[in-house]
Amino acid sequence: MTCESLARRLALVGAIAAAVAAESVLVSAQPIPSSSPPVPPSARADSARLHAPAESTIPPGPLGEAVRLGRNIFNNPNAYAKAYVGNGLTCSNCHINGGTQAWGGPIIGVWGVFPAYSERSSSVETLEDRLNDCFVRSMNGQPLPLGSAEMKGLLAYAWWLSAGVPTGKSVVGRGFERATPPSTPPDPVRGKALFAAKCAACHGVNGQGTPGANGAYLFPPLWGPDSFNLGAGMARLVTAASFVQTKMPLGAGGSLSVRDAYDVAAYFTREPRPDFAGSKDDWPKGGKPADTRY
Repeated sequence: MTCESLARRLALVGAIAAAVAAESVLVSAQPIPSSSPPVPPSARADSARLHAPAESTIPPGPLGEAVRLGRNIFNNPNAYAKAYVGNGLTCSNCHINGGTQAWGGPIIGVWGVFPAYSERSSSVETLEDRLNDCFVRSMNGQPLPLGSAEMKGLLAYAWWLSAGVPTGKSVVGRGFERATPPSTPPDPVRGKALFAAKCAACHGVNGQGTPGANGAYLFPPLWGPDSFNLGAGMARLVTAASFVQTKMPLGAGGSLSVRDAYDVAAYFTREPRPDFAGSKDDWPKGGKPADTRY
């Protein structure tokens, strides 16, 4: 990370209005629930409460247009950032409900916790770096140019979502819940049968997903050419199994046992998917997790 890139990010809020005025797209608003989830007893005392801002707090003018553009890229990148997307996924497929759900990869609060050190790259990364990781890995595409309206829009969206969260504080519910691996290895054969019974109605018998309008999927593909590549976090067994156990099936998270979730994930993470060209650069100082697919 250079001083120049850090300064650019710190100056974003003041500069973004003029920079994107000619490029921003006015889009219809999609309300985000503003209620806060209950704070579990185990939450860290120094964590901030997760709270999505009200729609009415989006600022007027070009800055508000940038926030809305970022939100629409987040929910449908194929429609709003197509040049940089290589598959049919959206940010909301992993970062649930527009990045506002506790333990669903919320974007709320991330504005104030970057720059941060990444073990995967063995370097300090900016929020722009992290966003582009999702584009080149989860969406199997190309990085957004740092000065583009698309990048500024996503940064503006993260800034708006993070309103009220103190700089340097993580929110309660940041990231994803982790399901403790079972004591015996997962069974992908059993997982295939469970997938057919529990997952195929939405994600397709062959994991191809359910297409929707405007290039987005109603339910994303879990393998094949239109899914995330091997470098994505969801290609890892522990990440995928934890997500399945706590969030899937949609609306019935927690209904699968940990064993079921690990077996299902062991099945679909081993199915064919795009390679990741940058895999050779990951974990240059060692420590690559055992469930990494490369």
